[in-house]
Amino acid sequence: MDDIKDVFMQVINDRRSIRNYTDEKVSDEDLNMILESARQAPSGENAQPWRFIVVRDKKNKKFLSDLSRRGSGRRFTGEFLSKQMHARFEKLKDQAKKEAAFKKLTSGDVSAFVNESDVIVIILGKKEVWDTPFDTSAAIENMLLAVTALGLGACWLVAPCIDVRDEKVLNEYFGITDEYKTVSIIAIGQPSRVPKARPRLPLDELVFGEKLGQPYFEQK
Repeated sequence: MDDIKDVFMQVINDRRSIRNYTDEKVSDEDLNMILESARQAPSGENAQPWRFIVVRDKKNKKFLSDLSRRGSGRRFTGEFLSKQMHARFEKLKDQAKKEAAFKKLTSGDVSAFVNESDVIVIILGKKEVWDTPFDTSAAIENMLLAVTALGLGACWLVAPCIDVRDEKVLNEYFGITDEYKTVSIIAIGQPSRVPKARPRLPLDELVFGEKLGQPYFEQK
């Protein structure tokens, strides 16, 4: 049992947002396992509102790359102009790195990598289901963990559909009807570079006992 716990936590700890991929293909067997992991996710009243479109065609992946670039560029340009980006990078003292980060974000290049992956999965949710945002998020997390367990890499993006104008363009292109809300996309492939783990806040800053602000771990 301890071995199972260790493996489980290792998969969680090893998960990364992968933005660099090799040309290696994702096997049908692995992709089916990833999709099956999504199917097994919990959903309110077992509504299972999720639907998935598997995209492998180069032209279609390029379309999603261009749409992601525009979506991210628009979003981060707004953050730059409102000075939110400056506050976010305030601790970065290297001016050259700061300017490079600003350029990558405001240009939208931060999200344009998706067509370099072998597979892109578009995640949809039924609009009539109240819990769709939560249910689809559970399915997506299952997929990300399955990807990691298989030794593959993935990145979860909302760039091509966070703006309703972009979502409309995406939906028309892929034949998505008004019955569904396009939630996000996931790029999946063999990673060529795995970034270091980003720091996480300690549990004692996140977990409280009975009331917000009241320590939990010190009470034990």
